[in-house]
Amino acid sequence: MLDRTVAPPVQPLASVKLPAADVFSLPNGARLHIMRNSAQPVVRLQVVFKAGKFTEPALGISLLTARMLLEGTRTRTARQIADEVAFYGASLECEQGFDRATLTLYCLSRHLSKLLPLVADVLTEPTFPETEATLLKTRTIQNVQVERQKTSYLAAEQFSNNLFGAHHPYGVKFNESAFLQVTTEDMRRFHQQAYRFSEAEIFLCGDVDATHDTAVSQALGSPTDSKSPQLTTAAPQPVSAPIQDALTVPGSMQASLRIGRLWPSLHHTQTHELQVLVKVLGGYFGSRLMKNIREDKGFTYGIYASVGPREHATSFVIGSDVNGANATNAIHEIHFELRRLQEELIPDTELQTVKNYMAGKFANELSTVFEQCDKYKNLVFYNLPNTYYSDFIGHIQTVRAATLQQLAQQYLSPEEMIQVVVGP
Repeated sequence: MLDRTVAPPVQPLASVKLPAADVFSLPNGARLHIMRNSAQPVVRLQVVFKAGKFTEPALGISLLTARMLLEGTRTRTARQIADEVAFYGASLECEQGFDRATLTLYCLSRHLSKLLPLVADVLTEPTFPETEATLLKTRTIQNVQVERQKTSYLAAEQFSNNLFGAHHPYGVKFNESAFLQVTTEDMRRFHQQAYRFSEAEIFLCGDVDATHDTAVSQALGSPTDSKSPQLTTAAPQPVSAPIQDALTVPGSMQASLRIGRLWPSLHHTQTHELQVLVKVLGGYFGSRLMKNIREDKGFTYGIYASVGPREHATSFVIGSDVNGANATNAIHEIHFELRRLQEELIPDTELQTVKNYMAGKFANELSTVFEQCDKYKNLVFYNLPNTYYSDFIGHIQTVRAATLQQLAQQYLSPEEMIQVVVGP
């Protein structure tokens, strides 16, 4: 009989190898990456352009351009686009991020060929109708106004502003006046300059066969870029200094805390060891910050520490929402945990628990072909070696407490952090 008082044995994760992707160069310069898995009759197609916030010539253009792609083309209205997607039981959306913009299609594999003309039409023939643009601006501004009533939003916004600099694309705040000044002509110009197939990365994964390869190549390999000059974006350096900042929200009972700094990129020689250090500090439910500030002190329902890699800069942040009266004490305890990692070796049992958690979580994140493709995309966008993830497993399993203490002494000094508190 199974003895439920005894935990099952933990088996170490020996190695990890991402499925190989087939990569093709299309006639227009785009690269097509295909990852095949026939477990489910579903495919995901993503067309990714260098059209994120980092590339925009004026605030809000990249967001509006991405959202407006589905609002009408030369041959389809927004309603017709939505109806066609719904008819095939598919999903189509375009999202803008800090570095890139991505059009994503999910559909049954047998419907992909029928939907590709729609995808090509949306990407190459958007009309940016004036009425829809005005409504989108209004909705966006209203959403931001609602979000800015939350201390957590204000803290994150101010932290990024202080961390990267007020004029850096990652740190600039939303400006309603500048957003309203973006015209549909600005969007058209940005689309012509940034949505260039010669620099596009196309990812097709799922139940894909040779007919799908050909169909995607024909539909998305022929559109040529306009003759508009390509965007030339200077790469501004983040400007940050260890400062303490506070914003007062009258009447608020809650205080939101953000503490962090610029962080080494994923190319750092000890990037995997740094991930273990952050995980010990605040990267899972049993972390030190959770045990101290949630379980022991009862200051918060949750607190985290995480690393946010982007293509042009990487950040480290500790975040939590606490009762306003406990904000000072919570910050004191955060500093205490940072210094403890600098002054004391992590016990072997705690370190082994974190290693097991990270390995198990990583394996779980590779359970579907879509998740595998997401990992592969990181290799492409951050220009990482193909061995990055196999190295990850090896490094976290062999890292020693002394190494983590040295890294903590180098990167986790409270005096070198940016601190933002928003609340009463």
